Amino acid sequence: MIVRRVRPTPGSQLALDVVFDHHALVTDRPGPTLEIEADHRAHARVELVIRDLKDQALAHLPSGRFAANAVWLALAVLAHNIGRWTLNAAGSDFADATVGSLRRKLITMPARLITSARRLRLRAPTGWPWADALTDALTAIRAIPAPG
Repeated sequence: MIVRRVRPTPGSQLALDVVFDHHALVTDRPGPTLEIEADHRAHARVELVIRDLKDQALAHLPSGRFAANAVWLALAVLAHNIGRWTLNAAGSDFADATVGSLRRKLITMPARLITSARRLRLRAPTGWPWADALTDALTAIRAIPAPG
């Protein structure tokens, strides 16, 4: 058993007098304790990706047919990767956010697409809290070179 003692993150729902939070890991793997614990934490990131995919497209697998589900899974992973890239392009505040946060905060923004001087423009509400993140993401998307 490996027990890791960490300071609680801000916003954790712990008792008021808790100074440390403890995370236990039970394993039968041989090897140095630090390597096993680091491998376990790396695997936790994989679990977060699986949770994120289950919250999105994997919750709606289309059929009982293997080929249809295989195509759906490939498209779901592609969309997830594009969403993660967009979150990274939106800035450091969104680096650890889920793709659901991307959908709720950036994609479903109340805005209007307008034409001005023969150019399409996005008119967003003033004072919208995630306007800078959306601007950063759109700037990064526009900087992608066209396939040649």
